[in-house]
Amino acid sequence: MHKTTGHLSKERESRNLFITVFLNIIIAVAELIGGLLSNSLALISDAIHNLSDGIAMLITYVTVKVSKRQNNQRKTFGYKRIQILAALFNALTLIAICLFLIFEAYKRFIQPEEIDSIPMLFVAAIGLVANLAGVFLLKDFKSGNINIKAAYLHLIGDTLSSVAVIVGGILIYFYNIYWVDPLVTVLISVYIIRETYHVLSETYNILMQAVPAGIDLEAVRQEIIAIEGIKDLHHVHVWSLTDHEVHFEGHLELSADMPISDAQLITEKAREKLKNIFDIQHITLQLEINYCKTPSLVVPQHEC
Repeated sequence: MHKTTGHLSKERESRNLFITVFLNIIIAVAELIGGLLSNSLALISDAIHNLSDGIAMLITYVTVKVSKRQNNQRKTFGYKRIQILAALFNALTLIAICLFLIFEAYKRFIQPEEIDSIPMLFVAAIGLVANLAGVFLLKDFKSGNINIKAAYLHLIGDTLSSVAVIVGGILIYFYNIYWVDPLVTVLISVYIIRETYHVLSETYNILMQAVPAGIDLEAVRQEIIAIEGIKDLHHVHVWSLTDHEVHFEGHLELSADMPISDAQLITEKAREKLKNIFDIQHITLQLEINYCKTPSLVVPQHEC
């Protein structure tokens, strides 16, 4: 029953992501046409933003499919990390686009241009409805996948930017305040850069095989050496393969020589603690007695 439910959930995630990609591309085309007709940089920036999000989510959709491929003798970890590479690409692309839009907005501040607010408002309202639909489609899956989370953040940014464009359009319609258009563009871009930075930071730490947030290596050591029969834990490496799959390897120094069957029981106790307390799924432990010359918790490579 649990497997069936999980399978249906994955199918729903994939379907909703595909629908969201389609909506983003439609919004982008509509906003680009509307932006050109109204001469609104804010609407054009929102169109480029939506188009980049659509492409980013299309990449996410493809990587979710690819990541399910089985591991093999060439790729023993499988294809799961392709999702992290895609998330990094998405984040860097979005930041680059935002910096470009800020530069374009600066030029509009220096030399404001007249804007037709009617098509600007109409198209932005359509974008708002479509973005809200995308947020609703992905909200249940944002915590299960870093790429879905990135796509969800993109949609939140798109929704807020649509609101900002609508507010700007209203001010332009009633008061002819044309500098509101580049101001909205800058505000949208700064917000997106701020939100994207967190995704970028997370993907960077995963690719650098940093110890996942929330795991204290000294706390891990204390839990493990509290097991009877274990003298020390050292030469530890902890890293994330994906945003939800944590790997662990380390050397267990036994307190005395013993049969393999007894050592195996001790090893299983250590595995259970690592899984239950620290939520580590993939564990590799090396058993030894007085083998490492420098038995520190983290040691330089190749030392033991």
